[in-house]
Formats: sequence, C-alpha cells, structure tokens
Amino acid sequence: MTLISIIVAFYNEQSVLPDCLFSLSEQSVAFQTELILVDDGSRDKSEEKTKEITQKLEKKFKNIIIISQSHQGPATARNLGAKAASGRILVFVDADMTFDRKFIENLARPILDGKGKGTFTKEEYVANWDNVWARCWNYNQGIGDSRRIPTDYPDKSPVFRALKKEEFDNVGGFDNIGFTDDWTLSRKLGYKAEKAENAVCYHKNPSSLAEVYIQARWIGKNEFISGNIFRKIVSLLRFNFITQSIRGLFIVLRYRELRYFLFELVYYLGIYISICKSFFGETKFK
Repeated sequence: MTLISIIVAFYNEQSVLPDCLFSLSEQSVAFQTELILVDDGSRDKSEEKTKEITQKLEKKFKNIIIISQSHQGPATARNLGAKAASGRILVFVDADMTFDRKFIENLARPILDGKGKGTFTKEEYVANWDNVWARCWNYNQGIGDSRRIPTDYPDKSPVFRALKKEEFDNVGGFDNIGFTDDWTLSRKLGYKAEKAENAVCYHKNPSSLAEVYIQARWIGKNEFISGNIFRKIVSLLRFNFITQSIRGLFIVLRYRELRYFLFELVYYLGIYISICKSFFGETKFK
C-alpha cells in the first residue's frame, strides 16, 4: 500500500497548477506518495496543463492518477479522489498552494507516530503578500502580516490537511454543503485535527478585485451566512453599508491602506449578492 495519497481538486486553475505540482514533486517523500488530481469540470485549459506537467513528473511519484468530473464542487471532487486513493494517509491541498520540501513529511509525522489521526498546519503563509489585494484580504480578517492563520489560533482545527484514510472512509468523506464543506469531517468524526510542527506552506490570496469578488460570492453562500432564512435576514442586516463603512475606516487607519475601502466595497458586494440570490435557490458551488 502507498504511504500517502495527495489529493488536489481544482476548477479553472491553469495559472497556478504548474507551481503547485512542481512543488509537490520536490517533496522529501514524493517517491512514497501517489498524486491524485481531480478536475472539477474546469472550463479553462487546466486539464491540458495537468496532462502536460504530469508527463514530466511521472518518475517523481509512486503513482499519478488524473480524474475528471462535471462541476459539482470541491467536496465531491475530493471524495472522488479519496475513493481512488490507495494511501494509508490522505493529504488535501489546493491548486494555489506551494510547499517547503518537508511539508508532507512533517504534516504526516504525528499520524505516523501515533499521536493523532489527522493533522493541520498553522504555518501557512500568503504566497503573494506583495499584492495589495492579497494584503487587504488578510487585513479584512484582522491579520496584519503574511500569516494566513493567526499566531493565537488554537492547536486543534476543524479543518484537516491530512487524515487516515480509514477514518475518512468510515464517515463517508466530505458533505457537499459549499464553502464550509471542509468542516464536515470533524463534525462527523467527533474530533479535530492536531497541529503538525514545521509543516510550512504558502497559499495565494485573491490578487485582483475580480478574484476578491468571486471568492466573496463563494463565501457568501456558506451555511453561517445564508444557510437558513433566519441567518439570511441577520446577514443582510449585518453586512449593511453603514456598519461595514465604520469597520472599513477602522481597518484603513489600523493598517494605513486607503485602498482597503475599494477592497471592502467589492468584497461585501459579493457577500451581499450571494445572500440575496440564496433566497432564490442559487446553488452552493456555482
């Protein structure tokens, strides 16, 4: 049996896939891993790009599997990848991530040492910190440096980066509920992921206002914002122009970034539109 299966689910990611895959190919344990790529119905040239790159990386991994499905969302794509996996440990990463050479090794270490069944990392950094909109994304979350996860974050997380395959299979994988689908494993398992030491990775924040809007639309569909009629109404009141303008002024003064006002306008417009459309049954992943 393969030791580790790395699952990369992607949708329209042709611009970032090369860096992600080449970074994974340089992992210290790449020869012990299988790479599973799941195309969630991409409309760009992600599929062609994937085949082109993997031909160059065949000797780096124990096995490479490429799967395609119609666009159904990341939860379904990851579940499909996990079904095809032969590894004892499943690792879930995004196509816009890159990694230090020992990321996978250090992420899996607590599981292999019997110190936990699943792990996550707090050492996740913004890959495009030089971009103003990427910085504003962090400012919006109250983080003033390039960390994607604040230093005071707990040592347990509801979101798994790595998990024993048997544990994943026992609960039937992710539930396809939209933005918070990666929380569903811990809810069904009844425990959270343990922190892995020195598992350093880099993750891109939205780098244009168009990307900010698209991501905000996705976030606005999540269960905590537009999950039921009560939450929809509360969210409409919460994300009003006056409240967010006051908050935006505080953030502009705190981080000395005037362009945050424009970021905020686009971000909360995306959130607000998703809430409004949720009343008319807009799907969770499109």
